[in-house]
Amino acid sequence: MPALRAFASALDCVLVVTQPDRPAGRGHKLQPTPVKAAAAELGIPTFEPERLRGAAETLRACDAALFAVASYGKIVPQALLDVPPLGALNVHPSLLPLYRGATPLQSQLRDGVVASGVTIIRMDAGMDTGDIVLQARSEIAPDETYGELHDRFAALGAELLAQAVAETAAGTARPVPQAGLASDAEIARTLTRPLGKEDLVVDWSAPAQRVVDLVRSLSPAPGARAHLDGEGEAVKILKARLATSADVDELRVTCGDGRSVVIETLVPPNRKAMPGRIYALAAR
Repeated sequence: MPALRAFASALDCVLVVTQPDRPAGRGHKLQPTPVKAAAAELGIPTFEPERLRGAAETLRACDAALFAVASYGKIVPQALLDVPPLGALNVHPSLLPLYRGATPLQSQLRDGVVASGVTIIRMDAGMDTGDIVLQARSEIAPDETYGELHDRFAALGAELLAQAVAETAAGTARPVPQAGLASDAEIARTLTRPLGKEDLVVDWSAPAQRVVDLVRSLSPAPGARAHLDGEGEAVKILKARLATSADVDELRVTCGDGRSVVIETLVPPNRKAMPGRIYALAAR
């Protein structure tokens, strides 16, 4: 976990808070989170509460001067944010105040955003509303997938976190309020939420570029769902692009704007990923 390793390299990390072990695999055996595994490698003890409320006593006892939060997946109560004297830093993969919320990476790719970045904020009780400590901009490639962007921004976020931690500990950080950095309309338009089943469904009546962007925003997981011929089995689409005149042998679907999309990689039910053209040949 890049953020954990960056934090531990910048300061003496005394405790890692992560989710409890969960059943996984065919045997449903309890498996630690990747964060817990990384903490074990670093020799750092972990605390794995089901709920954060009521955890203040444990966190206060570790006598930490600063907290850092990255991809935790739960709201951190103000009572916990008040524990460390230097506050709590959060790594967020967007240029705040735009794309606040639970799914900033997926939402930016779905919306066709071409330039984004990572922001380190000093956390407050709001959802990603804290003062900006550091921010770095980065271009997004037109074919970059969620998985690729996630890993790249995780590395960028770790670098920024290490710098923010050092500046905060030294007293040289100069946080900037988010107020006035974007209009209320822009903030509301880009607010994100957890993905639902309806968010995974490809709408072939949408413009072709919108379909391509949806596919890459959900790849490799959970994957966009679609019926290729309006009926029959639903498949997961992992890779798609705009069609050209040379794509005569590819699996293509015409979208609402009259342009076609090439389905490069898909996953049929109960089968492995395969090229779209192979799936089309087998379906004939």
